[in-house]
Amino acid sequence: MHTSRRTLLTATAGAAAAVAVGGTRAQAEDDDTAKHGDSRLRALVSRMTLEEKVGQLFVMRVYGHSATEPDQADIDANLAEIGVRTAAELIAKYRVGGIIYFGWAHNTRDPHQIAELSNGIQRASLEQPRGLPVLVSTDQEHGIVARVGRPATLFPGAMALGAGASRADARTAGRIGGAELRAMGIRQDYAPVADVNVNPANPVIGVRSFGADPRAVARLVAAQVKGYQGAGVAATAKHFPGHGDTETDSHYGFPVIEHTEAQWAELDAPPFEAAVAAGIDSIMTAHIMVPALDPSGDPATLSRPILTGILRERLGYDGVVVTDSLGMEGVRTKYGDDRVPVLALKAGVDQLLNPPKLDVAWNAVLRAVREGELTEARLDESILRVLRLKAKLGLLKDPYVTRRGVDRTVGIPPHLKAADRIAERTTTLLVNSGGLLPLSRRTHPKVLVVGADPASPSGTTGPPTAVLAAALTELGFTATALSTGTAPSAATVAKAVAAAQDADAVLVGTYNVTAASSQRTLVTQLLATGRPVLALAIRNPYDVAQLPDVKAYLAAYSWTDVELRAAVRVIAGRAGPVGKLPVPVQRADDPARVLYPVGHGLTY
Repeated sequence: MHTSRRTLLTATAGAAAAVAVGGTRAQAEDDDTAKHGDSRLRALVSRMTLEEKVGQLFVMRVYGHSATEPDQADIDANLAEIGVRTAAELIAKYRVGGIIYFGWAHNTRDPHQIAELSNGIQRASLEQPRGLPVLVSTDQEHGIVARVGRPATLFPGAMALGAGASRADARTAGRIGGAELRAMGIRQDYAPVADVNVNPANPVIGVRSFGADPRAVARLVAAQVKGYQGAGVAATAKHFPGHGDTETDSHYGFPVIEHTEAQWAELDAPPFEAAVAAGIDSIMTAHIMVPALDPSGDPATLSRPILTGILRERLGYDGVVVTDSLGMEGVRTKYGDDRVPVLALKAGVDQLLNPPKLDVAWNAVLRAVREGELTEARLDESILRVLRLKAKLGLLKDPYVTRRGVDRTVGIPPHLKAADRIAERTTTLLVNSGGLLPLSRRTHPKVLVVGADPASPSGTTGPPTAVLAAALTELGFTATALSTGTAPSAATVAKAVAAAQDADAVLVGTYNVTAASSQRTLVTQLLATGRPVLALAIRNPYDVAQLPDVKAYLAAYSWTDVELRAAVRVIAGRAGPVGKLPVPVQRADDPARVLYPVGHGLTY
């Protein structure tokens, strides 16, 4: 990046940070904190013991729906993994600065319970000597990654928003999603994904990305940052320096990104630059190796050249840097779990997320300071950033939430309507030969819905075939659901073919179809019945290349209810298809050639 551009970017970042909340009284207080608050925050840091300082750097999972009275199974899980019984005991023992919520950890049953858990965590922390509020976080990307499900409002995911290409819609989704998280006591969201998905084989990002065009992704990332942060929730751009071009999932392996530095600057950097310019509160690291940016073989999470040299110095970012989960294989391949947190801090990280063994990680950092590998001043620098963020989010003044706030905010009808409207603007019509769509209930009243039924990604009702059939029935069709799965057997295919004989049309939900997938056999045999077959890609839009004989094909980008119901309204002609592909679809027989380019999308 040229110096002039870097200077401009840094200046813009400061300006954007100053208007992030839109000139409200809260913003005036934030400005006051910025001018006069640092001395107060430094005083808080100076009173901490070394053990408290170490704790403040960690963000940890904990099992249970309650901070003090979780179910016995969750107590057992906590004892086995963390050596404590409850969230309150975790805080008392390790003085952690943050806690991350997961559905599988039973933190997110329903909005009132989540609010109570958040309040219990804050009480437990503030009751400690020199107690500080906890920064509660979660992965609420929407689409296929969301930890808080119904009755909270769930929006289309990033690639769907990319298909809609509306900054206003992306910002609205962030603002409403952020307001609902804040009402439940969650003040840091690990969203938006700023990765540019230039590799269709990417197993971990895919539809979690806004698309393949760096500039389009950058615009939507900036819009979501402003939406979330305007609602008083810290947004987190991830996964720096860019996880879009990989065929390895960093949860299970150690991906290598082979981009040159020039390619990185062109393809991967723009969304992160836009996030910095928009005043992003936090940025998450990636457990990936990028030899062009750091030839040492270290993952970016542990790379000083990447986190300090590029992110801090070149991009001018001075907000909070949080690691991706330290339990993921990508960061554990080269070093032991005791070295990882120390090396991350030396690289420039501020928050250490979810280590596999907290006692090992916590004691390793403590030991590194006592033995002189890390200075206490280095810890203070990160703690100050974390405290500045807590102050900005209002946690130092009032960390608690109320039942009334939940009732007035979470899943209310205007929010749900906004999600439906936005989803309608994302559904993409890829193929419509012979004018099969929109489907008429007069000419095709009986519809058989078959296809994949992956587990609900975010506490929606599901399964997809049932949601699609119910939505068609609501619009006057007679629809029957028959789940055929992601790998239908010969017997399942035969059952679907038999059921199709009694239908006027067949809707197939496809899910990540490959050349070897028996989903192709299912569709081929359904087409052979002579019944009209239409297909809906319920995850990656690339499915269409594997099924060239289908006469009508749409992309929904996710199998959450809001996106499936919107797709049915488009199928039935209650809404027009307006979404455009945010990624190119290559030919199945010749991946070097593009079948449908970015921007492709038919209308009625």
